[in-house]
Amino acid sequence: MKSVVALLAAASLMPDLSHLKQMSARLAPVKLNADTSKLSAGDRQALPKLIEAARLLNFVFMDQLWSGDRALYQKLQTDTSPLGKERFHYFWLNKGPWSDLDGHAAFLPGVPERKPLGGNFYPEDMTREEFENWTKTLNASDRALAEGFFTVIRRNGNRQLTMAPYSKTYGADLTKAAGLLREAAALTENASLKKFLNLRADAFLSNDYYASDIAWMELDAPLEVTIGPYETYNDELFGYKAAFEAYVTIRDDQETARLQVLSSHLQEVENNLPIEARYRNPKLGALAPIRVVNEVFASGDAAHGVRTAAFNLPNDERVVHEKGSKRVMLKNIQEAKFKVILEPIAQHVLANSERGNLSFDSFFFHILAHELSHGIGPQQIQALGHTTSPRQQLKDLYATIEEAKADVTGLYMLQYLYDHGLASHGPAAERQLYTTYLASTFRSVRFGLTESHARGVAMQFNYFTDKGGFITNADGTFAIDLAKIKTAVRDLDRELLTIEAQGDYQGAKHLLDTLAVVRPPMQKALDRMKDIPTDIDPSNE
Repeated sequence: MKSVVALLAAASLMPDLSHLKQMSARLAPVKLNADTSKLSAGDRQALPKLIEAARLLNFVFMDQLWSGDRALYQKLQTDTSPLGKERFHYFWLNKGPWSDLDGHAAFLPGVPERKPLGGNFYPEDMTREEFENWTKTLNASDRALAEGFFTVIRRNGNRQLTMAPYSKTYGADLTKAAGLLREAAALTENASLKKFLNLRADAFLSNDYYASDIAWMELDAPLEVTIGPYETYNDELFGYKAAFEAYVTIRDDQETARLQVLSSHLQEVENNLPIEARYRNPKLGALAPIRVVNEVFASGDAAHGVRTAAFNLPNDERVVHEKGSKRVMLKNIQEAKFKVILEPIAQHVLANSERGNLSFDSFFFHILAHELSHGIGPQQIQALGHTTSPRQQLKDLYATIEEAKADVTGLYMLQYLYDHGLASHGPAAERQLYTTYLASTFRSVRFGLTESHARGVAMQFNYFTDKGGFITNADGTFAIDLAKIKTAVRDLDRELLTIEAQGDYQGAKHLLDTLAVVRPPMQKALDRMKDIPTDIDPSNE
């Protein structure tokens, strides 16, 4: 079913004031609370500097999204009519003129109908074939840079492809941000935060992020700061290029300590993944820290459309292989999503007998298990006689397959811990886990099937339905078959992990082409949720 904005765009119309307000209302404003009272005097002084540096990345991200984005941002602010103000408001929610919740359809006149697949990382007229043919002419080190996280691809005077580092392309803003990070580093008393901020400032100017990624992995501070180029979702051509984002957060020590049990069993879970033994990693990176935090401020790729509830970084396979990865849980974001979105959804999609099994702890722990699962399974693989990665081999499909793999492996992980007495749980915990996950699939699919997480979740929902794990009731509600869902989780996990281990692009494509759709029973349920916000618009200001 097409969205309102897509239908209007097809008719060469733009949303009017009323439609724009309806579109904005899908992102419910919520006020975030984060307790700064326990921060040291130095950290309280550093906090505004960090927020100021994070703000700058909004504009770097906009430059990465589209070449005309920053100029449009300036232009929209000059229109103070009610329509002009609402256009600017919705633009800011998306950080651009395309609606994230509507398949990236344009909601403003005078812009491309759809967000460029390659964002502004590549020339808009460049094809996949042109890029691939060009990289074949490069030596190994230049090809690695061209396909790497931290370069943009441009045309020279002869219209030939060339590349430039982020440090040069975004130099003005990154130089300012680096200065602010150094000022914050001088104010904090925490040695690990001081080290990370100084090294990340260096990275903004050198384009070498390795040392600062290691320092971020070793960060142990009440102020948990994530700032830099990370996720590659906005590169829909190849999934190579990292977008700038920032999270300024405060650590919740009590909740962080409660969750360490999961990370302590990661190697055991890895050793028992439902794939051939040769695809398992016998020695995971030594570091797998978990941080439960409360968000103070987010920007750039972290602050548009659907908001992140947790993340697993870094994405550099070298760092993950050597050190592992860090999982950061944004507790105040998750609490807001559960209350404002998931509780109302459950009233529509769960059978009366199942609604009591909706559980915030299950929601919270599955998100954590999802993030932990990004760090296990295939990371470095062999394909065509050389060492590569699932990201490189699966290209544009990687983000969707990896998000689905993390969802399903997260369920498998929690079930393994339950089965082996490695995580405390009551007799109702299993049913609560799968029932909460079932309800949450509807929350995710509402993001739209152009979004990687949503597409992967639609695939999971249909797979589990076909296997009998999810049951569609005559009244249009849903329930689980506990025995069948456990078997289906293992089977799908094996399939997804094997696709990644083999770098099987065609296998990934077949799975998504056949199952990543919204079938009529799900669509009917989604139609009953039109008055429920799709996500949140968090603010602490």
